Amino acid sequence: MLLIGPTVPLPAPYSVMSALSKVEVTNDAANGDGFQLTFSLAKTPGLDYSLLMSGQFTPFYRIIVGVIMGVMPEVLIDGVITHHQLAPSPQPGASTLTVTGKDVSTMLDLKEKNDRYDNQPDFVIVTRLIAQYAQFGLIPAVTPTLDVPLMVQRIPRQHETDLKFIQRLAQRNGFVFYIEPVTVGVNKAYFGVENRLSVPQSALSMNMGTLSNLISLSFAQDALAPTGTQGTFVEPITRTAIPIPPLPSLKIPPLSVMPVNAQRTTIQRETANQNLGQAATTAVAAVTNSPDAVTGTGEVDTARYGSVLRARQLVGVRGVGLTYDGFWYVRRVTHTITPRGQYSQRFQLSREGTLALTPVVRP
Repeated sequence: MLLIGPTVPLPAPYSVMSALSKVEVTNDAANGDGFQLTFSLAKTPGLDYSLLMSGQFTPFYRIIVGVIMGVMPEVLIDGVITHHQLAPSPQPGASTLTVTGKDVSTMLDLKEKNDRYDNQPDFVIVTRLIAQYAQFGLIPAVTPTLDVPLMVQRIPRQHETDLKFIQRLAQRNGFVFYIEPVTVGVNKAYFGVENRLSVPQSALSMNMGTLSNLISLSFAQDALAPTGTQGTFVEPITRTAIPIPPLPSLKIPPLSVMPVNAQRTTIQRETANQNLGQAATTAVAAVTNSPDAVTGTGEVDTARYGSVLRARQLVGVRGVGLTYDGFWYVRRVTHTITPRGQYSQRFQLSREGTLALTPVVRP
């Protein structure tokens, strides 16, 4: 399913669909979502490539890519065109046009601003900023923050684009921020803790006979990934420096029985100028933002799996042994589709340690 248009995308015309040779969509929890469409070009005698002349791939045109695996279509990405590349060839039909783009969060990253937000907590600021982009179907899903800055103490200031500012607010609260499609033309703008409470997706299965649905799967453990933290804050009346106790790597809720202990420790120097609540938030955010120590990568047999594997949600793994079975957080999924009906899904999983918390996962 491919829709293209300046603001409200419409189904792509036949000339575009017939020239489409490959679709690749990447949903990445850390770096945002992106897409790449490859088209075969035919040149009009004495003129130019008709597909280029059609104006369908004007920069910042909106593109929606989806798949239908059942009754309802599932949108993989709602984005905008940011780049295209022409590769002409002397061979008939061998010329290609590659159209690349990113999700609609790109529209929040175009203009830098200098602004101030008096007496407004972070979640109010984020909600206000998201509301300015309602034309892209953004629905705020914003988690309240507890710290309320007073003008006599501090004033939140923006000196970057809206996207960079929201990401900075998310990082200092131990949150994540991303925009992902809900349905055609509607997107959720999520500002909150990493979503580890979602309903798990259908399990990724290996060594289970006819229930197996994986082409490949491997795991790795990085002992240097988790980070502990320490610091101090100054009590404002007595001016006494009070240490913040060291915090281990913190993931809520946990997904494993044996988390990898943090061997590295960072000092939160900015907490010395913060009150108790701000210092605690900074310390917790530092350990929450540290990467997971255990990762898994592989590829799904989509025909056997029977559904779309979504990033930023939980999925169960079974059949690989007690150490790595259980629930995982899906970090990244790359969808590759060709008109011949081939559909592959390569993925990356992560969690904080080994051994599953639950003996079984959702089939």
